[in-house]
Amino acid sequence: MTALFLIGCAGAHPVDRLDLHFGPHVLRVRVADAPKERAAGLMGVTNLAPDEGMLFAYPEASPRFFWMKDTPTALSIAYCDDKGVIVTMADMEPLDTTLTPSHKPAMYVVEAKKGWFVEHGVAVGDLIVGLPGPAPK
Repeated sequence: MTALFLIGCAGAHPVDRLDLHFGPHVLRVRVADAPKERAAGLMGVTNLAPDEGMLFAYPEASPRFFWMKDTPTALSIAYCDDKGVIVTMADMEPLDTTLTPSHKPAMYVVEAKKGWFVEHGVAVGDLIVGLPGPAPK
């Protein structure tokens, strides 16, 4: 019931942090749902707690490309469609300016410490529970 409440109301009442559920595992994320927040992402962050990450929320699903410019921490990334289903996953190296594509339209992007998804058995096709509604346009 809580996940449905978040999906229904988060778009109207933005939040700074959320708990995302990957099966029995929880990742506490900072929410970037405005252009300025999404552009900054985790740039400059040198350390993340073991179960901490960032959620990038967009107004609609579209092909996405991320890089690690000015991000000194190795990360894993999961691109998700508008239903919260993971469509692509990848590992990204610190400070690398190579673009990492979603390969499919994505409305949400989740970043965590490199290896977090693999360590917790998360895979393409899995559903993330607790995502907010679409970001404001």
